[in-house]
Amino acid sequence: MKELLEHLYQGATLTPEEAQDILMRIGRNEFSEIEISSFLTVYLMREITPGELTGFRNALMKLSVRVDLSDFETIDVCGTGGDGKNTFNISTLVAFVLAGAGIRVAKHGNYGVSSPVGSSNLFEQVGYQFTNDPRKLRHEVEEAGITFMHAPLFHPAMKYVAPVRRTLKTKTFFNMLGPMINPSSPKYQLVGVYSTGVQELYHDVYRETGNHYLIIHALDGYDEISLTGKARVVSNTTEETIEPSTFGFDPVFQHDLFGGNDVSEATAIFMDVLNNRGTQQQKNTVLANSAAGIRCIYPDMQWADCVEIARESLEGGKALKSFHKLIAMQ
Repeated sequence: MKELLEHLYQGATLTPEEAQDILMRIGRNEFSEIEISSFLTVYLMREITPGELTGFRNALMKLSVRVDLSDFETIDVCGTGGDGKNTFNISTLVAFVLAGAGIRVAKHGNYGVSSPVGSSNLFEQVGYQFTNDPRKLRHEVEEAGITFMHAPLFHPAMKYVAPVRRTLKTKTFFNMLGPMINPSSPKYQLVGVYSTGVQELYHDVYRETGNHYLIIHALDGYDEISLTGKARVVSNTTEETIEPSTFGFDPVFQHDLFGGNDVSEATAIFMDVLNNRGTQQQKNTVLANSAAGIRCIYPDMQWADCVEIARESLEGGKALKSFHKLIAMQ
């Protein structure tokens, strides 16, 4: 590690093969927490390259516990985190709205690191039992339209990095990797990222996969469609700038998206929105992001039509029904 760090400190970058090798060695517990911390800090000081990100992703996928859900043509919905906005769990709500609309969802997530409450915190709070048993995961997708994969059960190599990430308490390139390492390799992916730079990185990496993707960045810093202003959306076929009026909604303010101070408050907000009792601003934000998930699968569909499909799922109780089915299976 010492030679590699010296190499990086001098401004050098890694090839995809070198990046894959070093992360696989980290995943095999060959280095101390101090060495890992020094390595992560390099990427807090400079931007990661597409080749490095590809290599890191390949390493974690090689080290992961894989799950075959290809029969269902699933979508994953998640954000990188790291935007520092402490919004409510929009992507988790979107997952259930999509499931309620008949779209199969294979959601991948973890406990919050750079935010108070991650999707794993929320799923755990509502009674979901984490597992990497493929039979249970497939049954959930088949019956409830959705399953959840708690990252540590599928990426055991990450346990050597987790203490360092908790100590640093800031976003690292692992925030970027999270959405890229879904162990079921879904055919479709809706991803929110915290900067235009990361959006371009994702675009570079994802376009080589051949999958269908839609990458979102709100231009005022959110890793989702915040409705607080304009957002840039890129996919494997298009690029566009959208705004609240694209969906037929009024703009919202940052305080409208507040996610609570702890998991109990976050869960209360989550259940209110899922029961169609949330504020109009919360509901509209979920509908806009759900529309993006639908558009990822049906790129020729108009935004307004995507919103109406999402609205029928949320307001018609289909999303809530999917949630209850999933939790009843635990």
